[in-house]
Amino acid sequence: MRTSAERQKVRFTVGGTECAAWHYPGTNGGCVIMAGGGGVTKEPGTDPFAARFNDAGFTVLAFDYRRLGESGGRPRQTVRIKDQLVDWQSAISFAATLPDVDPARIAIWGFSLSGGHVLRVAARNPQLAAAIAQTPNADGPAASRNATRHQKPLAMLRLTGRALLDAAGGLLGRSPVLVPLAGEPGTVSMLTTPDAVDGDRALNPGNRYPQWQQTIAARSVFGIVLYRPGRDAPRIRGPLLVLVCDQDLTALSEPAVRAAGHAPRAELVRLPGGHYAPFLDQHEPAVRAELSFLRHHLLDEAPAGADAAATP
Repeated sequence: MRTSAERQKVRFTVGGTECAAWHYPGTNGGCVIMAGGGGVTKEPGTDPFAARFNDAGFTVLAFDYRRLGESGGRPRQTVRIKDQLVDWQSAISFAATLPDVDPARIAIWGFSLSGGHVLRVAARNPQLAAAIAQTPNADGPAASRNATRHQKPLAMLRLTGRALLDAAGGLLGRSPVLVPLAGEPGTVSMLTTPDAVDGDRALNPGNRYPQWQQTIAARSVFGIVLYRPGRDAPRIRGPLLVLVCDQDLTALSEPAVRAAGHAPRAELVRLPGGHYAPFLDQHEPAVRAELSFLRHHLLDEAPAGADAAATP
C-alpha cells in the first residue's frame, strides 16, 4: 500500500489541546476530512483510503482524536463521544484554512464509530459539501445487543465490572483500566464479534503500524453503547453516502440502512462481507463508490456509470 510522500504533519488546537493530523495537499480544491474508528488512530484507520483520494486530486486531512495516537490529551485511550464531536468541528474549521482547499468543497469521512460521528456532524454542519459514513455504528444499543450474542456471559460480566471500576477511578483521577479493542469470545475485550477479530488483519497487516495501541479505556464502553447517531439522519441536508456491508456483525448494516432511508439526500451502497470488508476484499468497490460520490458532489462531475454525453 502506498502512502503519499507529499503528506505533511500538521496540528490544530481543540480546547487548549493539540490534535495531530496528516495533510495531503491536493490539486482540485476539494478536501476530505478523515478519522479512524473507535480507538483506531489515523494511520491504520485512514491510510488506504486517504492515499487513493489524494491520488484523485483531493486534499486530505486525516486526524487523531484527542487522547489517542499522536494527539495530546489525557487520560489516554479514552473515547468521549462529545469531545470527539468537538474535535470534528475543529478539524472542519482548520481544513477551511488550508491553502489548497476551497471551503465550499469540504467532505467528511469516517467508518465504524467515526462513521456514526459523520452522521451527527453532517446534521450539524449543513455547509459541508458531502459526507461518507462507511460501515457506521448508527445504533449503539442495537450493536451492543448483537455483541452479547457473540460473548460468553462471564466475560461480559467481567467487562462490565472493569468498565464500572474504571469509571469510578476516572472520577478520582486514576489512570484508565485498558481492555483490548477486539478478542475471541470469552476474553475481556471491547468486541468479540466474528468480524471484529479481522480488525488487526484489515488495518494493521504485517504489523505495519506497531505504535498503534489496540486498547481502549474500559470506561469508554458506556458512551459507545448508548450512542445513537442514526437518529440525526433526518436532519442531514447535504449529500450523504452510506456504505454498508451486509454481513457486518459489529456495527450492523440495518440501522445504517434505515438512517440512509431517513436522510433526504442519501445514497446507499451495499457490499458483501463483514465490518472490515472495505479494507479487505471489498476495498476496490468501496473506493470506486466513494470516489465517484466525491467527484460528483465536490467537483460537479457526472456519477460513475452516468452517460455524461446524454442531453434532453
